[in-house]
Amino acid sequence: MKNTSVSKTAMAVAIACTSVAGVASAETTLRLSTYVNEADIRYEGFAHFAELVAEKTGGSVQVEVFPSGTLHGWSEGVDSVQGGVSDISWINADNRLPCYAVTSLYPAEVSLEDQTGLDAAYAELIRDEAANVGLVPLINSNYSYDQEWWFEEPIENIGNLDGQLVRSIGPLVSMMIETWGGEPVFVAPKEVFQSAERGVVDGINMGVATYSSWKLWTVMPYMVNANLFYGNIQYMMNKDKFDALTPEEQAALTEAASETEAWLQPRYEAWVDQQVGNAVMQGGGAAVSISDDQRADLIAGIRPQWDETVNEACGMELADNVRALLANHAP
Repeated sequence: MKNTSVSKTAMAVAIACTSVAGVASAETTLRLSTYVNEADIRYEGFAHFAELVAEKTGGSVQVEVFPSGTLHGWSEGVDSVQGGVSDISWINADNRLPCYAVTSLYPAEVSLEDQTGLDAAYAELIRDEAANVGLVPLINSNYSYDQEWWFEEPIENIGNLDGQLVRSIGPLVSMMIETWGGEPVFVAPKEVFQSAERGVVDGINMGVATYSSWKLWTVMPYMVNANLFYGNIQYMMNKDKFDALTPEEQAALTEAASETEAWLQPRYEAWVDQQVGNAVMQGGGAAVSISDDQRADLIAGIRPQWDETVNEACGMELADNVRALLANHAP
């Protein structure tokens, strides 16, 4: 997407916020960067968040939403927020956040009945680590519900990749792919279509929402619904900018984020289910689920080794707190 389009998108959200608040301009403007595009249901969530912030602050704080990774690349969230390119961004597995990097995806089957509560509790666990690098966890992306696997042809056993090149999003997924005999390949979200179409990868690990919004069903139509890990991609804010807000504005921003998560969750899940259903019904895709026993075996084959990584990165106390949280939300 060209910068002119991005400016129009941001301006549209800004105008909507201003009209809701009934004021001419904002004292503080926050640039929110997301990798999702405007066809993704989560974009509606960010627009809703922007409207709530304007409403709750009486227009003193305005959020501009920049979609499709236009402000920075997939791995540049921390640099972007620290350097002022954006004020709120998704944060990937960054070594400056060692515990977050290895627990934002964790090999565990969880119940999503109280996903917003689970995600909020996880954010609290990594809040101090984020503060150490000038960040404040603000809002999550409902990530756990849809992170799955796709291949060009049906695959008999996801635990036997037999040398296939599979797109990875981070260290845990790379470890899974290698353990199962495949080779991980990093590809940014908006580059996945071309990579799949040209045979750069044989398989893809990605969220269904992102996968569908980038029209990937046409190039990798066979989905394996595995539900192998808890995932929480946090959108974090520049701490100095957050601290510069009034206490009332800080509370409004936090409340708007929490309310947006609750507002988005059922819409997100329904939209994801619809994307899968449409792909299958139209004959362009297929979706299969692994058995409970196979899921348990795959997780058991990964978790002990991954726990060693988590213990080292987080320290035992924080690592145990993360594991206890996930255990409390087990199915």
